[in-house]
Amino acid sequence: MGLIKFKPTTPTRRFGNVADFVEITADKPYKPLTVIRKRTAGRNNHGRVTSRGRGGGHKRRIRLVDFRRNRYNMPAMVLTVEYDPNRSARIALIRYEDGTKNYILCPDGLRTGETVMSGESAEVKVGNHIPLKVIPEGTPIHNIELQPGLGGKLVRSAGGVAQILSKEDKFAHIKLPSGEVRMIDLRGYATVGQCSNIEHENLILGKAGRSRWLGIRPITRGVAQNPVDHPLGGGEGKSKGGNHPQSPWGQKSKGLKTRKLNKSTNRYIVKDRRK
Repeated sequence: MGLIKFKPTTPTRRFGNVADFVEITADKPYKPLTVIRKRTAGRNNHGRVTSRGRGGGHKRRIRLVDFRRNRYNMPAMVLTVEYDPNRSARIALIRYEDGTKNYILCPDGLRTGETVMSGESAEVKVGNHIPLKVIPEGTPIHNIELQPGLGGKLVRSAGGVAQILSKEDKFAHIKLPSGEVRMIDLRGYATVGQCSNIEHENLILGKAGRSRWLGIRPITRGVAQNPVDHPLGGGEGKSKGGNHPQSPWGQKSKGLKTRKLNKSTNRYIVKDRRK
């Protein structure tokens, strides 16, 4: 798992790099566990743009990843490690003893032929999905359930890893990748290990075309628009706009806190990520 640099024959080659995909063992997904991805190009059901800068991109199929892993105490063998175009981490195809196949998030270091399991009786090893109350403090984890039984919601992207700091009463104090320390129910499940594709943060696209492949279109700067189109628009020649950076609808875009002050889940945050 690493990155490939090229000879600087063009400006793109000079700065861009690509993943080496050495951990990938299959070049096509398991078709029964995929569905067609509907493309909206940022439009809602009225055809109006609600997310700017979206559109185009390579055709994809959605891989149905099992974040719950609720087939407890049944060993499953890892068949393949695959690339998923819809997420930054790798996924693994596993087969249970009864023949059922599922996709799971692939932890770093998991290889084909290994066995994984979920449930309270599973041992604490990379790839196993077990309750927080069983996992020792200091163990790296990912794919963490916010509420027991609803499936993993936290720490699912490439290289993501969280750590159990302590356990008090019915909660575990977990340090998330953002630096936030949060209380999470001990009955919730998490997967042992760090999320795969650790080098993803060092990936450099190198050219606009690679962004277009991902479905990301160019966005016009506010200061380059007319006053009727943007609060920062207008001015004879180049101008900073005369306003603080903001969206076309006036929402401040640098430092404005948009989280509700009285949000009900605030009581579960032990340490804020911003402090």
